[in-house]
Amino acid sequence: MQIDRPSLEQAVNANVLTAAQAEALWKFLQTTNQHTPRFTFTHVLYYLGGAIAIGAMSLFMTLAWTAFGDVGGFVIAVGYAAIATIVGNVVLRHGQRIPAGILYSFAVALAPLAIYALQHALGFWEGDLAYRAYHTRIDWRWLLMELGTLAVAAVYLFRYRMPFLLMPVAVTLWYMSMDIVQFLTINGDSDWELRKQVSVLFGVVMMLLAFWIDLRSRRKPDFGFWLYLFGALAFWCGLSAMDSGSEWGRAIYCAINAGMLLLGAVLGRRVFAVLGGFGIAGYLGHLSYTVFKDSMLFPFALSLIGFAIVGLGFVWQRFEARASASLRSGLPTPLRELLEASD
Repeated sequence: MQIDRPSLEQAVNANVLTAAQAEALWKFLQTTNQHTPRFTFTHVLYYLGGAIAIGAMSLFMTLAWTAFGDVGGFVIAVGYAAIATIVGNVVLRHGQRIPAGILYSFAVALAPLAIYALQHALGFWEGDLAYRAYHTRIDWRWLLMELGTLAVAAVYLFRYRMPFLLMPVAVTLWYMSMDIVQFLTINGDSDWELRKQVSVLFGVVMMLLAFWIDLRSRRKPDFGFWLYLFGALAFWCGLSAMDSGSEWGRAIYCAINAGMLLLGAVLGRRVFAVLGGFGIAGYLGHLSYTVFKDSMLFPFALSLIGFAIVGLGFVWQRFEARASASLRSGLPTPLRELLEASD
């Protein structure tokens, strides 16, 4: 639950707090939350700048980079990472955790580039695949770079414990879920069915890892965000790409998406609700265009179902506090505290 200035003013008008108490509480909240990620202009600038810097050394690499040579590229990548780490340490000493976390993540994001250049310099890389294809092309040869990136990220996480460091970890695990299929299949030929299954499996593993982290940290700070995001994407994309085989299979797909929607509401993770909503909408579109394409009653029946769900939400809102307290009373303490932290 977020407390804003209008909420405190309402509390003053209702004689819950005095004006002086509300002002003191507001100043305290401003002080304690200034380093918590929020949608403010300052934080948008932080993350936009970090995204541009990371993208410049990864997504937007050009072929001209090869002019530095293998050794030169390795030295530049390691040097950039060292400078980012040193500046991050200085920024952190001044209490600025968000920009420090972005700088450390920038250093981790340089790991695959450094490993790629080192492999070339030592003659361990076959073929002419350029580094910029790392983010656009699936290839099992990226696996060593991905494993190295995870190792570097583990060191930084152990040292600094910044939530944003999980962003390059989540992206790397997502890439690995695609590249590992080529390594496992015979002669490097891609098996799309296996690729979908591995994507679903990696997604489940990432989400379970994020949930375990949530249970330990109670989302303070939020280490699970990036793992949930890319885990849910890997799971949902792999699941949606699978051939359901029958209407029963498609109905099960819809039920899974409904479960994701419910899970998103319970855990307070919007990514589950968004993807679950897309999945349900896709299934309803299938029913409309395929199963009931000649039915005049389908749109009316579906409208009634929609209004019924809205009514259910209205009823649930009236009894939500009592029902939630009753349901949570029997849960293990770590899980109950996690759910309460997501309110």
